[in-house]
Amino acid sequence: MEKRKIELVKEQLFWSYANLAMAHSAVEKNQTKYARFNFMIRAKLFKGLMSGNMNMRTIFDDEKIKLQTGKICNYCGSAENLSIDHIFPRKLGGTDSAENLIFACRTCNSSKGKKDLMEWMISQKTFLPLMIIRRYLKLTYYHCYKNNLLDKNIDEVKLMKLPFRIDLLPSSFPNPCDLILISKNPDSSFSEI
Repeated sequence: MEKRKIELVKEQLFWSYANLAMAHSAVEKNQTKYARFNFMIRAKLFKGLMSGNMNMRTIFDDEKIKLQTGKICNYCGSAENLSIDHIFPRKLGGTDSAENLIFACRTCNSSKGKKDLMEWMISQKTFLPLMIIRRYLKLTYYHCYKNNLLDKNIDEVKLMKLPFRIDLLPSSFPNPCDLILISKNPDSSFSEI
């Protein structure tokens, strides 16, 4: 497979989001490995996003999921010692707006601290639930869109003070059997969305 050359912010964001869609489709079907169908989803979505014929879904869908999952840590699923976490840390410019806030147990919140979410994920040597990564990518996209960064070169944007790390957006995902869509409290009867 050829290595994709990514230069612009929108290419990085759209490639990451298309890979997320590929992973999501495989996890929903309980696949252990990616199949041709999943790669087709990724290719079609990436092409559609780049051409402007397709768009990322609104954060409204993510807000519905957040409400339905209830009071659990969005990272590990614990229902104990919950606090509110900023996906984009305030120290990095994150806001107190609802779309940037999720429940996190004090252990995860403390561990993440003021780190970028992707930086924290890498330091934990684990892959976060896909719905959290989806929310992070959407927040990143909206920030870039509002600030006219989508057509900027990644190397230029890496030098800016931003609430996210453009260079850490996931460009590949583990096998679907190693991923989850959302964190669940083991004692909960909540079914996946």
